[in-house]
Amino acid sequence: MEFIKPGINIDFLGRRKIAFVISLALIIATFFLLIWRGGPNYGVDFSGGVLIQAKLDSPQNPGAIRDALRSVDLQDSIIQEFGAESGNEYLIRVRRTDIQLAGLSERVKQALVAAFGKGVEIRRVEMVGPKVGKDLRQKALFAIFYAILFIAIYISGRFELKWLMSIVMALSLAFVVYLASGLGLSITWLILIALAVTLGLCWFLNLRYAMGAILALIHDVIITLGAFALTDREISLAIIAALLTIVGYSLNDTIVVFDRIRENLSRFRRRSFEEIMNASINETLSRTLLTSMTTLVVVVALFVLGGGVIHDFAFAILVGIIVGTYSSIFVASPILLIWEGRGSNRGKLGRGGSLR
Repeated sequence: MEFIKPGINIDFLGRRKIAFVISLALIIATFFLLIWRGGPNYGVDFSGGVLIQAKLDSPQNPGAIRDALRSVDLQDSIIQEFGAESGNEYLIRVRRTDIQLAGLSERVKQALVAAFGKGVEIRRVEMVGPKVGKDLRQKALFAIFYAILFIAIYISGRFELKWLMSIVMALSLAFVVYLASGLGLSITWLILIALAVTLGLCWFLNLRYAMGAILALIHDVIITLGAFALTDREISLAIIAALLTIVGYSLNDTIVVFDRIRENLSRFRRRSFEEIMNASINETLSRTLLTSMTTLVVVVALFVLGGGVIHDFAFAILVGIIVGTYSSIFVASPILLIWEGRGSNRGKLGRGGSLR
């Protein structure tokens, strides 16, 4: 099925500077938002505490709900609307972990009934200890990092036939992480050091395709986190699953484009590298848009009709698909061109389809 007729020739790489400015602005805005809000808005899964989901008969102001909970010593709760506005459902999040869970549901219900009348329904009560939340947060960060690392290894072997270099990179990185962990650094610093070392090794070992793919994936994850910071949504285990899904989806688009670039490099040896890359992006554009739009239809349906439980998950996937499709064209591919450093000069085909 052809969504876009063959022969289209859009100069995507000619607009790469505009795309880089947009991406840089979004990344800077993300960091600004995260600093302003004091970091990501971790859910109970990661921060520890008690989460109560309550449904009321009529809409109420979060401040009124907080005042109603004063009788059960939960006046310091964070109250958020949950699901559709007409649902009158609220999340009551308490960061304290010294609360007795036994009978809590009934005490909260009685406090809300006393303030707002009958029709109060407590739908769930969850509690996570601080140590469990910290462990889950560390494992989630490592899951995202290792996903990106193994992707770099696969891309290097798949497109540049440098499996040995990929293994060297993995072993070197493991050694660096081992040394850094021995210094007692926090998990956040470990991840940042590991990512910096990964990118440095890609540069030093001349793993060009891997560099483009990794930077595109980091770009997608950061901007998705920025969307969550902008809308003040919680980062939970479900959102980590969504981020890993985004990494896989974005990589799939990037691999399709990279594969066509490699094929065209061997077919059109006399064309400039930029022309070959533009032609490759245009040739895969129909497939990319069809895949993205059909996936978006499903995700939008989940976002609108799926209910509050998966609302944030669907939101993350929705943002990730849009950003991932954009990055495959305007981030991953231009990075190859920048690395080549020859602009419109001719690219040469190296062994196994790599550039040299």
